[in-house]
Amino acid sequence: MRRGIGRPRPPLLQSALAVDAAALILWSAMKVFGFAGWSGSGKTTLIEQLIPRFTRAGLKVSLIKHAHHKFDIDHPGKDSYRHREAGCTEVMVSSAKRWVIMHELRDGAEPTLEEQIRRMSPVDLLLVEGFKFDPIPKLEIYRSENGKPPIYPDDPHIVAIAADVRFETGLPQFDLNDHDAIAAFVLAHTELKGRD
Repeated sequence: MRRGIGRPRPPLLQSALAVDAAALILWSAMKVFGFAGWSGSGKTTLIEQLIPRFTRAGLKVSLIKHAHHKFDIDHPGKDSYRHREAGCTEVMVSSAKRWVIMHELRDGAEPTLEEQIRRMSPVDLLLVEGFKFDPIPKLEIYRSENGKPPIYPDDPHIVAIAADVRFETGLPQFDLNDHDAIAAFVLAHTELKGRD
């Protein structure tokens, strides 16, 4: 018999496992929807318009954004920055209004989108900005002035397009500024209904 088998788990571990099991159930119900497009296409601006429409419908919404590899939300001189520079792998800053964990990869591999999703608290709708080639349902945001090719022909996970031009495709297409129609499409595609 291996050590530890058949022994009761400590109460703290039991409660942690119960929380993990509950979180797995909630994560499995969480809908994930992405927004893909080249830099400068207007992903952030569009998402900023959609979030209030989702929250007004009574949905709890979160977002994962893929950023440039050198991004930083911390600033030289701040205590948290100094602690990271001193070698901490993680620094949590917490207040009565919000908390944030900054995690240094320290030459480790960049986490996958799936790994990052598991780090998020379960919500009704998790929006993903960027990660344009990951296998999740995505709306492509396309702006012709960028001069880049559309993504949808090479990505079967693009389920619709918001653009300033029309494409010859069977995918649903929306004007970039038709925020109500885009929000309605996302809710229909994810099979989410408002709670108002």
